[in-house]
Amino acid sequence: MDTRAARFNNNFYPEGKTRSKSIRIESVDSYFEREPLISPFGFKGGYLSELWQPVSYLRADSGNHAIGLGTQSVLWSDAGIFSSYSESGGNALMYLLTERALQMLKNTSYTSPVDLIDALYSEIYQYGIRITGNSSLRKTFALNALVSVDNALWLLYAKENGIRNFDQLIPREYSSAFSEKHERVAAIPLISYNVNTLDIRSQVQQGYFFMKIKIGQAGSQQEMLQKDTERLTEIHNVLKDIRTPYTQSGKIPYYFDANGRYEEKETFLRFLDHAKKIGAFDQIAIVEEPFPENCEMDVSDIPVRLAADETAHTEADTVQRIAMGYKAVALKPIAKTLSMTMKIAKAASDRSIPCFCADLTVN
Repeated sequence: MDTRAARFNNNFYPEGKTRSKSIRIESVDSYFEREPLISPFGFKGGYLSELWQPVSYLRADSGNHAIGLGTQSVLWSDAGIFSSYSESGGNALMYLLTERALQMLKNTSYTSPVDLIDALYSEIYQYGIRITGNSSLRKTFALNALVSVDNALWLLYAKENGIRNFDQLIPREYSSAFSEKHERVAAIPLISYNVNTLDIRSQVQQGYFFMKIKIGQAGSQQEMLQKDTERLTEIHNVLKDIRTPYTQSGKIPYYFDANGRYEEKETFLRFLDHAKKIGAFDQIAIVEEPFPENCEMDVSDIPVRLAADETAHTEADTVQRIAMGYKAVALKPIAKTLSMTMKIAKAASDRSIPCFCADLTVN
């Protein structure tokens, strides 16, 4: 282990942190599978044709072992890396970060995965900057690479401590953020750029009543706005007269995800103006990440609820977005690790900001 890994090992635990059972990682391994998609999946102005599914293996000196699964999404985590490399090249770079993290964990000890995530993420993020040659690498690229590793850490932690359900898994300091219990869970279909209206109608007929619609299509800002408004009109014409017993208005709610494609507030307001013009505005429940990460402005004057997603990398980023006027947070344990998601959920819960799960496409 090099000196960087050794320094990392010394910083696993914050001062004053109570240690419980210590788990020593004796050996590690990794693998990945390439999953071709039935059809290209369009969002963020690009298209995916396959998903890499990394597998992380950890074995403790007690003999217990755990296998953590993940899903890589280079386009979601850093569109700049996706456009700078081939699809396989971008995935290979992310997988190198996963392998690096596993090698750093070999022959180290931990008591809780949450104690590891900040130091592990910090090292892997810097490593990602070096191997991509991109000093502006998005934080989510490193977090996405750590998901299978973090999952393996949690599963090994559960085995070592005799934990058999998710509620027991959550550390006490984060339990308040996960205390709400729902009687029902709604399945929300994802309508990407190339889903046709016949398929949308079929989804409603199958019982789906809450639509997540990708906006922010490819092209210049003017071209994007034109495509998005035409797409909204097309979808609204299919859904506007359909009724559901699951909403107060009886109408199908719309959940838009722009993935940071709108560079100016004025452009996004023009999209909302079009929604008002065609009678779709009142059906907008939430809009996720309309603006890019570097667009740090007050959004409290926008007349719909905005949710932070990619820009809420960590709990500190989450607090910043809430201060800017974002009124919801999308949780992504499959994209940002369960450990970081717990921290993000706690930061939002402490400020009375609702969270919802809107994770990556998985196998």
